[in-house]
Amino acid sequence: MPSSPLTVPSNKGAPAPFYEQVKQLILNQIHSGAWPPHQKIPSEAELVAQLGFSRMTVHRALRELTSDGLLVRMQGVGTFVAEPKGQAALFEVHNIADEIASRGHEHRLEVIWLKSETANGEQSVALGVREGQPVFHSLIVHFENDVPVQIEDRYVNPAVAPHYLEQDFSLETPYL
Repeated sequence: MPSSPLTVPSNKGAPAPFYEQVKQLILNQIHSGAWPPHQKIPSEAELVAQLGFSRMTVHRALRELTSDGLLVRMQGVGTFVAEPKGQAALFEVHNIADEIASRGHEHRLEVIWLKSETANGEQSVALGVREGQPVFHSLIVHFENDVPVQIEDRYVNPAVAPHYLEQDFSLETPYL
C-alpha cells in the first residue's frame, strides 16, 4: 500500500473531469515510484474513501488506466501496477542477405511468386494508387544455412519501381 494517503490537489487551472483527476493521482503515484510495478494499489472502495469521489468515477479511472496498459486488474485479487512496456526504438532495415553473410552464414531465397494484381482498398491507400489499379506483389522466403528465417510479403507501387517484376532476386534481394 502507498506510504502516504492520496489527496486531491487544488486545481489551479481549468477544472478536469473527476475521473481524469483520479487518473492523474494514480499516475503521479506510479511515476514517482511510490507505487512500483507489481504493487497492489488500494481497492476501489479504499480509493473512494480516500479521495471522496463516487465509485463510478474511481471505476472509470481504473478502467481507463487498465485499458492504457498501466494497471492490471484481477477479479477477486485486486488491481496492480503493470510492468512498464519497453519503448520500441526506431530501427533501420538492412538487407537480410548482408546480415546473414555478416554472420558467416549462407543466404539463399526462394521466390514463391512475383506477379501483378489489382489493388484492394487497403493496398490502394498504403501505396497511393486507386483501388483496382495494378500493383506488384512478391512473396519470397529467405533461408540462412538452408533454414527458413524470413517470409517477405511485399506490395510495390509500379510507378515507383516499374521494373520490379523483371528483377532477378537471386542476384539482388529486394529491400528499401
